[in-house]
Amino acid sequence: MTRAPFGTTADGTPVEAFTLRNANGIELRAITYGGIITSLKVPDRNGAIGDIVLGFDSIDGYLKDHPFFGAIIGRYGNRIAKGRFLLDGREYTLATNNGPNHLHGGIRGFDKQVWAAAILPAKNTVAFTRTSADGEEGYPGNLNVEVTYALTDKNELVVDYLARSDKPTPVNLTQHSYFNLAGHDAGDILGHQLMLNADRYTPVDATLIPTGELAPVAGTPFDFRQPAPIGARIDQGYPQLKNGQGYDHNWVLNKKGNELSLAARVTEPTSGRTLEITTNEPGIQFYAGNFLDGTIAGKGGHLYRRRSGFCLETQHYPDSPNQPAFPSTIIQPGQQYRTRTVFTFGLSRAQ
Repeated sequence: MTRAPFGTTADGTPVEAFTLRNANGIELRAITYGGIITSLKVPDRNGAIGDIVLGFDSIDGYLKDHPFFGAIIGRYGNRIAKGRFLLDGREYTLATNNGPNHLHGGIRGFDKQVWAAAILPAKNTVAFTRTSADGEEGYPGNLNVEVTYALTDKNELVVDYLARSDKPTPVNLTQHSYFNLAGHDAGDILGHQLMLNADRYTPVDATLIPTGELAPVAGTPFDFRQPAPIGARIDQGYPQLKNGQGYDHNWVLNKKGNELSLAARVTEPTSGRTLEITTNEPGIQFYAGNFLDGTIAGKGGHLYRRRSGFCLETQHYPDSPNQPAFPSTIIQPGQQYRTRTVFTFGLSRAQ
């Protein structure tokens, strides 16, 4: 593990980069600004190393507007309708930074904060910590947060989330890396084979807020229970696909209780790289990069065009504070918010 300077924010706050490597040639770099994973280098079936996440070479790119590349998202990942929720009889008002809705924690969510960081060398782990003050972005309670990235010799990236609050508050943390298993500069992700372990998903309205229904995927373009190319049905004239201009929806994972279980599996046929995701969260947001438009110049000056990366964000369901039938995202004083997601990298045989 190494740690090194990674520039400063606009107000002069230093940003550091941490690099973790395992015994099999995998290398992860993450920075204290937003807990952002800036690069993730993984060998292909021929042993060639490629960077499989979208992002920037320097802090300057991350300080400009970008679609949450690689960041820790909080206090609330995904959308809250109209930027409002009721809690214990009081209405809380949040920023509406995504059309009429609140998205990914607001104007200066966790993705735009400089975190404290510590190296845990025995576990090949970096731990990011911060306190989100009572009232930050409109949320109640002082929330103490720790997010750790551990890189194992089993080719696992283990992401652990821990939070405690002194007031009741909604919490829904996630990791927002954009993956392209062929390489961050390799074009679109439509040929990736995706499996999602989910019989149902949460349909959304025109502003991407869940309707409250848990709809079956059977017979729809949302059925990824068997592996299928991401691009096979993405442009069908299905109403839900029109709402998101493609996939930008939450799938209801097939699981019981709080056990760690399979959520998704992705294979990129050309490179042979695979990604398997397990989690104890009840949902996963699959976003196919529909709103990337070629205006962002990323690493090496590469332009990130439409659908050049995909996100698989483990989570509770969107808008849960306003949807009593959904699993609750409210934590109470004295309770721990604790979740785990494991990203395992591997290789498939040549086709």
